[in-house]
Amino acid sequence: MRGRKPIPSHLKVLNGSLDKMPVQIPVPEGELSTAPDWLSDDQKKSWDYAIENAPEGLLKRLDKSILCTWVVAEDLHRQAVQVVNRSGMIIKSPVKGDPMQNPWLAIVNRQATLMMKAASEMGFSPTSRNRVSIKDENQNDTNPFAEFARG
Repeated sequence: MRGRKPIPSHLKVLNGSLDKMPVQIPVPEGELSTAPDWLSDDQKKSWDYAIENAPEGLLKRLDKSILCTWVVAEDLHRQAVQVVNRSGMIIKSPVKGDPMQNPWLAIVNRQATLMMKAASEMGFSPTSRNRVSIKDENQNDTNPFAEFARG
């Protein structure tokens, strides 16, 4: 992500915006629960782990594709790491027999990058959790201090 990190939604609600317009925070509807049928059994386990350990109300149906990205990347990352653990980081070149980096390391690194991006989008990392806001059912959509700001 380029540029300045976004201001957390709950701070926007408290402080308002620079142009004094009411802050509207879109909140998608519907909880995310059941894993898609097309995921493998291991991927479904990762899905269930994410659902069980994410803050309640965080993941919505609209987040399905991002969670699928994270789950598949996590599974492929795990599989690639297992291959690297068995065969080593350096292998012999099939043509000349010279030492070379294990090609599975590229998969490990790429899937780790995808996992980190998806995790950041969903608030799964420690720094991204600070930018996530979960709407409380009792919370108003407007600034709670708006009546004081009017004077």
